Amino acid sequence: MGEIEEHLREIRERIARAATRAGRDPETVRLVAVSKTKPAAAIAEAFACGQVIFGENYVQELVAKQPELPAEISWHFIGSLQSNKVRQIAGKVDLVHSVDRPSLAREIDRQWGALGKVCDILVQVNISREQTKGGTSSEELLGLVREVAQLPHLKVKGLMTMPPFFDDPEGARPYFRKLRELSDEVREAAIPGVEMRELSMGMSGDFEAAIEEGATLVRVGSALFGERQYH
Repeated sequence: MGEIEEHLREIRERIARAATRAGRDPETVRLVAVSKTKPAAAIAEAFACGQVIFGENYVQELVAKQPELPAEISWHFIGSLQSNKVRQIAGKVDLVHSVDRPSLAREIDRQWGALGKVCDILVQVNISREQTKGGTSSEELLGLVREVAQLPHLKVKGLMTMPPFFDDPEGARPYFRKLRELSDEVREAAIPGVEMRELSMGMSGDFEAAIEEGATLVRVGSALFGERQYH
């Protein structure tokens, strides 16, 4: 068994255990393999082991790697997205996790609309209010969702957050819980066309706590591919 295959098996087992602890069906949690800075060969190896969803942070990297890899891969864009780069990934990703402002939403709507397609998105919330992270504020979330929901070539599918870094995953738990509560608030607002199906939260160091708090998408990179750089 190769290193990636072994790591993938371990992560899936940990996901299943965390879901079971929370009284959830493990099938309701999907793994997004964070493949930024990893070469196509490493992604192909993970795909061969049954991993289907891969998350990229950089537009240029995603566009360069995609043609080298199987068409069956489901690509998610999980990084900060500049409006002037949207056109390059239009129609090429299944989910954008990081929509945090009306101008970005309008550009995604425009570029997917030009292709006659609809883009599924998550709204990113900066619960911790860290200056270095993207995301709308908890207070402005509902207004942003209402505005984005008006765009015909977008579908809001849920929320995403990145908590501050903690050595102890328990430190991140209140942020995950808050995102779930915000998701409930948006759902109760019953905005037409808006679904709160997905909660994208939790990374290599804290994804189990995220699952226990309701995550449906966990973004795991280093625990799968290892810290080492590939050449």
